[in-house]
Amino acid sequence: MKKFAVVLAGCGVFDGAEIHEATLAMLAIVQAGGQYQCFAPDIDQHHVINHLNGEEMPEKRNVLVEAARIARGDIKPLSEFKASDYDAILFPGGFGAAKNLSTVAFDGAEATVNQDVEAAIKAMHAAKKPIGAMCISPTFVVKVLGEVDVTIGTDQDTIDVIENMGGVHVQTEHGDVVLDASNSLFTTPCYMLEATINDIWDGAYNIVDAMMKSLNNSDEE
Repeated sequence: MKKFAVVLAGCGVFDGAEIHEATLAMLAIVQAGGQYQCFAPDIDQHHVINHLNGEEMPEKRNVLVEAARIARGDIKPLSEFKASDYDAILFPGGFGAAKNLSTVAFDGAEATVNQDVEAAIKAMHAAKKPIGAMCISPTFVVKVLGEVDVTIGTDQDTIDVIENMGGVHVQTEHGDVVLDASNSLFTTPCYMLEATINDIWDGAYNIVDAMMKSLNNSDEE
């Protein structure tokens, strides 16, 4: 049974992990015959957003504690992640990916990446194990790995950020998955496009399916 690490950025699209993407990715993993373990950095969120009105709230929340809501409490600090324990790693999107896991939302191509996120990506890349990134998450993967092929759909501003970081962007539509085979990197646009939850399921299913096929093909070689 293949083991996926799913890295969450909090809980909620505007300041954390996108819940549809995270939940449907976990469902896709299980339906593909795999299992998952959730992780998140043990850090404060950049800020807290009221998801009813979009306004910033005068309080602090912890990314790991908030992500535990999605994981039903079964979650580990990302600092404990070991590439040797997992076959693949997957990053759902949400603004938290660009605010908490990285500073892409504020700094664009000059963004920094959380040190635990960067270490996890580099460890999986060095081990030649599949890395998956959904929605906005491919941006910080490009920041870490450099000249890799990714997609975030069709948003030109984000495409410019990716290309200014040294990445190669491939325009896609709902459910499409871009594979950079030489780097075992899989990306899909999800809510970076105008999407329904059906579209998100297509993206989640397809990226997990592609990653699982890659793992199974490696076993046969």
